[in-house]
Amino acid sequence: MRPVEKLKTDILELLKEDARRSPDLIATMLDVPEAEVTQAIQELEKDHVIVKYATVVNWSKVSDEKVTALIEVQITPERGRGFEGIAERIYLYPEVKSVYLMSGAYDLLVEVEGKTLKDVASFVSNKLSPIDAVLSTKTFFILKKYKQDGIIFEDYEDDQRLLISP
Repeated sequence: MRPVEKLKTDILELLKEDARRSPDLIATMLDVPEAEVTQAIQELEKDHVIVKYATVVNWSKVSDEKVTALIEVQITPERGRGFEGIAERIYLYPEVKSVYLMSGAYDLLVEVEGKTLKDVASFVSNKLSPIDAVLSTKTFFILKKYKQDGIIFEDYEDDQRLLISP
């Protein structure tokens, strides 16, 4: 019998790899009873360890492409709350997909998604930059995603080059 924490970690790894895996399949893969897997998943969901089941989409293969930008943001922390209040104010905007507190030359890394470059530029100039605590921003547009969350987006064909030997 494996320890509960090890079981939960193993379940999380399998679900991260493919969220569509059923408790029955996971139980078979881990060689444990399905009831243990179901109970562990329910506990992980209740404790907000599993927050959401999501699909990774390769938007470049869909006609409804999106523009994604990463924005470095320097801010002045708030007295008593540090970076928390400003981060919350930023992540509540629907265009914002992710916000990370960073070490280094800037404080927050903000991932923003829009339909056009103009949408993202408008977000930066009309919503993000006017926040009092924001000192500066630097925006980088993602031109192409090769890999995300461990998933490679490229369709690689077999290498067709001739083998050269001495």
